[in-house]
Amino acid sequence: MVDKERRRTLTPQQAALRRELNEAQNLTLASLEPFGWELKFVRRPMFQASVPVVFDGDRKKYAVLEPDGSLNENPGFKIRD
Repeated sequence: MVDKERRRTLTPQQAALRRELNEAQNLTLASLEPFGWELKFVRRPMFQASVPVVFDGDRKKYAVLEPDGSLNENPGFKIRD
């Protein structure tokens, strides 16, 4: 039986986004990925902390990875379709 690698390789863009996450955010993201969630982008509001945004596999829901690693499904802003 051929043992396939389950982890996918990251594109340079994905790797750059992940470098912006702290350890707690990376752990939360790793626990969400088996369920289809992906880090799509990081908002960078002026004079404020960065805001990593994740989407579910169907792109119907989004959430913010808070600095403490918690998932905020009601971040207080809308994402354009």
